[in-house]
Amino acid sequence: MYVPPWFPAPARDFSKPGGLLPIKTLSHHNTEMAATMRFFPILCLVLFFSHGVASRQRSHSKEKKKSKESSVGAVGTSRSRDFAFRLYRALASEAPGQNVFFSPMSVSMSLGMLSLGSGLKTKAQILEGLGLSLQQGQEDMLHKGFQQLLQQFSQPSDGLQLSLGSALFTDPAVHIRDHFLSAMKTLYMSDMFSTNFGNPESAKKQINDYVAKKTNGKIVDLIKDLDSTHVMVVVNYIFFKAKWQTAFSSTNTHKMDYHVTPKKTIQVPMMNREDIYSYILDQNISCTVVGIPYQGNTFALFILPSEGKMKRVEDGLDERTLRNWLKMFTKRQLDLYLPKFSIEGTYKLEKILPKLGIQDIFTTHADLSGLTDHTNIKLSEMVHKSMVEVDESGTTAAASTGILFTLRSARPSSLKVEFTRPFLVVIMDGTNLYFIGKVIQP
Repeated sequence: MYVPPWFPAPARDFSKPGGLLPIKTLSHHNTEMAATMRFFPILCLVLFFSHGVASRQRSHSKEKKKSKESSVGAVGTSRSRDFAFRLYRALASEAPGQNVFFSPMSVSMSLGMLSLGSGLKTKAQILEGLGLSLQQGQEDMLHKGFQQLLQQFSQPSDGLQLSLGSALFTDPAVHIRDHFLSAMKTLYMSDMFSTNFGNPESAKKQINDYVAKKTNGKIVDLIKDLDSTHVMVVVNYIFFKAKWQTAFSSTNTHKMDYHVTPKKTIQVPMMNREDIYSYILDQNISCTVVGIPYQGNTFALFILPSEGKMKRVEDGLDERTLRNWLKMFTKRQLDLYLPKFSIEGTYKLEKILPKLGIQDIFTTHADLSGLTDHTNIKLSEMVHKSMVEVDESGTTAAASTGILFTLRSARPSSLKVEFTRPFLVVIMDGTNLYFIGKVIQP
C-alpha cells in the first residue's frame, strides 16, 4: 500500500485497517446537533482525460481484448447503463445551457462502496437506483464486477493509461467495522489511511496530496473546507489518458465559427481530418454519430444533434440506443471537423441522486450499520469532480437512441461532418461506460 511521506506519525492504534471517510456538519444544524451528529461526506473523484502523442497501433493482444469483453462488472449491464443515462439527464437538467462531464463508472463504484456499509433498507435503495436488486445475487455481482475491473485496469496497456481506484481516510477515534474495511480492501482494492481530523489543515493536505498524486497533478485542492466535525472521507478516482489510433495533424487545425446558441457564435480551434470513420445517421432522434477509436480497446462516440434537436437526442439516450449504434455502425469516408476543447464539471450528488430514487443515504434515516456501530454518523456530501481535455492526439464521444439509418454512396466521396454546434460525447470500451458529457461551449 502506498504510504505518502506526509502520513501522520503520532502514536495511534493502527491494529485495525484504516478505511477512511470525511464527515462534515451542515450549517443549518443547531449547536446541540453539531455536538452529537457527525457527517460523512463522500468525495467521488473523476478526473482528467487527456491524450498523448498520437501513433498508429491498431489493436491490443487478443488476450487483453477478450479479458475486457468478458468483464462482468455491473457497470456494463444494460440496467446500469440506463442508470448512467438517467444520471446524465438529471445533471443536464440542473445546468441548462452549460457543459456537462462526469464518469458514471466512478459514481457507480462509489455507490457500490457505500452499499457495503449500509443496512438492508438503505442497501436495497442504492441497488435499485443502480438498476439492480438484492435478489438473484446481484449485489455480489456488482462488487465482483468492480473487483474484476480494478484488477484488469491495474495491468499495463500500450497507448492507454487508465487507472481506477479509491481511498478511505478515517479518524482512528471512530471505530470502523472490520468486515467493511476488509471488503473495501479485497473488493475495491482501496488504499487506507489514518487521518487526524482534529487538525483539519493537516487532514486536508493529506487528502489533497493523495488526489493530486493519483491524478498526475491535474486535480489539486479538491477539498477546500474541512473541519474537526469530519471523521471520514472516501475518494474514488479515475484517470484516463489515451492516444488516437490516427492523430489529427495540428497543421490542419484552424479557427472556425462555433455556434453556442443560434444567437451566440465564438471562434474555436477546429481540428480536421479526412479519413474512414464509424458513422451512423439516426433519423429517428435526428442526430449524426461518429466513432473514433483510441489505441487499445477504447473508443469515443461523438453525437451531433440536428439543428434544434438536442433535447430530443438527450431524451433518447438509453442502453438500447447505444447497443443498436454499436451494432449498426457503417464505415464511411468523412471530412471531419471537431473542436479542441477543455471542460470540467463539479457536482453535488447529494442533490442529484435523490431524483433517481437514492434518497435515504443522505438523510438521518440512512442505515450505515454495516460501516460502524456509531449511530450519529451521517453522509452529508457526495462530490463528483471531472475534467477533460481533447486535442489533436486524442478526444471524447457520446451515444443516443432510435431507428438507425446509414448513408451509402456508390463512390468513395467524403461526407463533410462539422461539429460546429453543441454535441454529446461518450468514452467507453465494448463493456463499460467511462465518461459521458455535453459540450455546449468548448
